[in-house]
Amino acid sequence: MSIELWFLLIGFLMLSRGLGSRYLLRLPFTPAIVYLAVGLLLGPTILNLFYFDPVKQSSVLEMLTEIAVLISLFSAGVKMPVPVQIADWQAPLRLASISMVVTVSLIAACAYIVLKLPLGACVLLGAVLAPTDPVLAADTQSRYPGDKDQLRFTLTCEAGMNDGAAFPFVMLGLGLLGLHDLGGTGWRWLVVDVVWATAVAIGIGVLSGVAIGKLVWRLRGANAEHDVLDDLVGLGLIAIVYGLSEVLQAWGFLAVFFAAVALRHTELKLARAIGVKPEQLGAGVAEPVVAGDDSGAATPPIVSGEALVFKEHLERLSELMLVLLVGGMLFLDYWNWQSVSLAVFVFVVARPVSVAIGLIGTQTSWRVRGIAGWFGVRGIGSVYYLMYAIQHGLPEALARELTYLTLIVITLSIVVHGTSVKPLLNLLWRRHGK
Repeated sequence: MSIELWFLLIGFLMLSRGLGSRYLLRLPFTPAIVYLAVGLLLGPTILNLFYFDPVKQSSVLEMLTEIAVLISLFSAGVKMPVPVQIADWQAPLRLASISMVVTVSLIAACAYIVLKLPLGACVLLGAVLAPTDPVLAADTQSRYPGDKDQLRFTLTCEAGMNDGAAFPFVMLGLGLLGLHDLGGTGWRWLVVDVVWATAVAIGIGVLSGVAIGKLVWRLRGANAEHDVLDDLVGLGLIAIVYGLSEVLQAWGFLAVFFAAVALRHTELKLARAIGVKPEQLGAGVAEPVVAGDDSGAATPPIVSGEALVFKEHLERLSELMLVLLVGGMLFLDYWNWQSVSLAVFVFVVARPVSVAIGLIGTQTSWRVRGIAGWFGVRGIGSVYYLMYAIQHGLPEALARELTYLTLIVITLSIVVHGTSVKPLLNLLWRRHGK
């Protein structure tokens, strides 16, 4: 398609999404299914009006998905309930660690036994498909800052952390394929790619979030005397944290998520010190409050709240464009027994089993465990990891095989999870009287 037609298509979809948001909420499926359907219709599957080659355009697609995931991770981080308590984070921490390892192992075993792929490719495929997606899982994630619903918190927090937790396994897969140095007996992978990259990422994120939170609070003062452009501060924090992490060979996705968590934790802690209640800052709206003896003092807006609306708009735009492209990457012959059976295995075996194992010993209700075991949405994050691997020298034949397997899993995840999320969550909330 020409650039003019692309403008018309994207503009029409954006306008329809904006004007019809109220009606889309009433549909029994998510908006991503609409974007996917348009991509399938116009792409090589049906009309063949355009085709986006993910292997030849891997550098462009890597950049687009990277930006989308970073923005989504920041949005997820600022929605986390504060103060941060380890007891509350036990379930998502287990999902992002224990369940991540189990998921990668199960998918790798399936790919090795059933699909007959090389061991390195099996581990890489497991790492690509293991993380749940922070971009496409909006309906199962926290709706607003401080949302304490156990299911939404668990899924949002998991999606925020496991995008970084998958990176070591991506590097392990690349190493087994001879594309990354694992060190003798794998010592370099364990020390650098697992321990160092994870610990440094969390450290960078926490320190940066705390520093920016205190700096902005000091600049504004109790009465918001100093003007701060929250959107640019938020984007700047993402860029600096991610860039610094890359320089220090740490996992930037993990750093950005924890920077957002630390930013909101710091801002609310400072707000409490002047008598501001958390709910008054939950949506990032400044309201007059009584703080100590300062009657009527204005509540300063906070970066984590004010920037969230802007980030969510960017999330919707990235979701629209990238899911549309996913539809435009698919050919009919991608739909074969290998790709479909892999998707069924991921949804019905790998995800439920890994969640069940990961949550052993926690206080998580069985209802939440069951629904969390089903809603492991695969999407933009998986595309990013695959493009990352291709850019690191994955042979073209293997790249195309992993691409079609990954795209079918993502497509079926969008359809299956996108049509079941609203009925199941409505049933859950109705039983809770919500």
